[in-house]
Amino acid sequence: MDKPTSEGHNSYLPLSTNHRSSSVNSTWEPDGVTFFIIQGLTNLGKEERIILFVTLLLGYIIILGGNSMIIYVAMTDPKLNSPMYFFLYNLSFVDILYTTTTIPKMLSGFLTDMNTISVVGCFLQMHFVIQLAVTEKAILTVMAYDRYVAICNPLRYAAIMTRPVQLLLIAGAWGFSIFCTLPATSMSWQRPYCGPNVVKNGWCDLSSVRRLVCADTSVDNIVSLSFAVLALLTTGVLILTSYVLIGLSMLKMGVAQRLKAFGTCATHLTVVSITYSSASCVYISYRVGNFSSEVRIIVAVLCAALTPFLNPMIYSLRNKELRESIRRTLSRFRPAAVLRMKDVNTLS
Repeated sequence: MDKPTSEGHNSYLPLSTNHRSSSVNSTWEPDGVTFFIIQGLTNLGKEERIILFVTLLLGYIIILGGNSMIIYVAMTDPKLNSPMYFFLYNLSFVDILYTTTTIPKMLSGFLTDMNTISVVGCFLQMHFVIQLAVTEKAILTVMAYDRYVAICNPLRYAAIMTRPVQLLLIAGAWGFSIFCTLPATSMSWQRPYCGPNVVKNGWCDLSSVRRLVCADTSVDNIVSLSFAVLALLTTGVLILTSYVLIGLSMLKMGVAQRLKAFGTCATHLTVVSITYSSASCVYISYRVGNFSSEVRIIVAVLCAALTPFLNPMIYSLRNKELRESIRRTLSRFRPAAVLRMKDVNTLS
């Protein structure tokens, strides 16, 4: 029986990269893998890991706070009852779920020498990471359609974008993401895993886990690539089509109307650009260039957190109605906090 090599404090990790290896050590059982090890950034020094932990934790807190604020004001402020804000708080909800699926597990990995995850937990994380990423793009597509109707058919906007239609569009976004995700993740779940069991990523990524399969994965690769292309092309083409039609409609407007229409689209266009640029950066870092695994993981984490981190800032800075609603909400909380402090001082 071959004994795995050791290197520094990671001597417990099986370092073989041959996904058809039949070697067996303490991290897996002869009849199959019982858990996975998330490699993450365990090769970094303790100080670097602490710095990354604090940075990522602060970013996660900002993501939760900013997106939760958007959800709260959009649901409670009667002045924000338009379809645009309904789609916006659904986007914020997806961003919270997406980052919560990945970041907490990675944060725990900075504090332990071995970050393990159960087989079921790994595949659940894998599924929701992919599904929520597709859902985000699908909701951005719905928001592009909303802008198209508002600009190209303003007189019929209220009649078209009714609440049932809004709910149907959101349900369609979720249904589309499930359709694009289930085939690849279910096929990976059914494959045999006999070792090694180290996922060379910050979380259970589909391509990273697939390298651990003890069988031929050529069909899996074709299926996952096909559905990934379907998800990206469908959403990308629909968003592009919406803005081409918006652009053609804007050509017929006066200067003042054109500026107003562009202002309503600029925020969404910025978010779409950041989202697709981030996805492109992850793809390039994993398939082009001689990057180390640590660099790839850091790029993946930054790109995954970038859109949820920037969305609240972009929408609150560029949208006057949302900015004023947040200000009104904070002003309501401030007097309540002051009164509580006065009551505490009186009792003391």
